[in-house]
Amino acid sequence: MSRISDVQRILEGLRAAAEAVRPFTPGDVAFERKEGRGDPVTAADEAADRVLRDILPSAGEGWLSEESVDDPARLACDRVWVVDPIDGTREFIEGIPEWCISIGLLENGVPVAGGILNPVTDQLILGSLEGGVTLNGMPTAVSEPAAGERITVLASRSEIRRGEWERFDDQRFAVTPCGSVAYKLGLVAAGLADATWTLVPKSEWDVVAGTALVRAAGGVVSLADGAEPGFNKTVPKFPNYVAAGRTVSNLLRDGLRADR
Repeated sequence: MSRISDVQRILEGLRAAAEAVRPFTPGDVAFERKEGRGDPVTAADEAADRVLRDILPSAGEGWLSEESVDDPARLACDRVWVVDPIDGTREFIEGIPEWCISIGLLENGVPVAGGILNPVTDQLILGSLEGGVTLNGMPTAVSEPAAGERITVLASRSEIRRGEWERFDDQRFAVTPCGSVAYKLGLVAAGLADATWTLVPKSEWDVVAGTALVRAAGGVVSLADGAEPGFNKTVPKFPNYVAAGRTVSNLLRDGLRADR
């Protein structure tokens, strides 16, 4: 199967999921709490999940979604679709326009293609390792700030509220709060921010699409200690995550190691 076909399928999935979500009004939508974790979920999440599962996986392809029961059969699949039907459900519920639909494709555990759509801001970030990245159809790439320039970093609002970013409040970084993890990664891939990282655990569905996009746009994605993240794992979770352009990635990793 060609990569062009994969990217077209991602685009089809993003558009269909956006249509599934359209009847729901951000900021005025009912929600429930998931058992165990207590994370919020809405009927919009579930509607988008059903649509994506109908469109994306073909025979022999695996599936991993925040809103689906995990099927361990994916572990034996060469190709696995990893999606978050609405990444940033809290922002969706609160009416903050920092949520997105996230679709990523793994081949042999490597993120090779992805798409992120924010229906509120009308930002579509789409691409693959072979074909590069576009923002609303126009080619784009990660930003490469000059030496001495402040690094624009997108950070979790909840992490900021908990004080986890206070130690980074200096002249190196201009920290901007932003919601969805996938959306933050998409903005880095599109060159609209220099970097993003999180120092709390995140799931594969949060980051697979964004990882493919950041790397396709010329950037670097790693764990905070510089290690390469592995994908399609039995427990699909990471302890932390860092994404940036190449000119700032080493500085970020060195700084994070020193601050831990």
